Amino acid sequence: MATHSPTPLTVNIFEAKTQLSKLVERAERGEDVIIARAGRPAARLTQLTPEKKPIVFGLMKGEIRISDDFDAPLTDDVLAEFENGPIFPPERSDSAQADSVESQVRKA
Repeated sequence: MATHSPTPLTVNIFEAKTQLSKLVERAERGEDVIIARAGRPAARLTQLTPEKKPIVFGLMKGEIRISDDFDAPLTDDVLAEFENGPIFPPERSDSAQADSVESQVRKA
């Protein structure tokens, strides 16, 4: 959150144009910077607080299906793969990947 100092830095518009990067850094740190035109305040450069978007529950309702047995115990062979199998699956050749894709397309 911005820490608004009691007397913010005031700069004229010419100085603001030449020192904009430094003024933005000061604003990011929480300082307010007043930009004046002909000695009169015209704009305030201040820190932005990120806008937090509200969480909306139920957006995927009806889009996701969880099998009734999703938490059923794993079969011994599947469990053995998790416990004793390789961390990374072996690399497949391009032809094996193409065959796999074709078989998946035929199933669909």
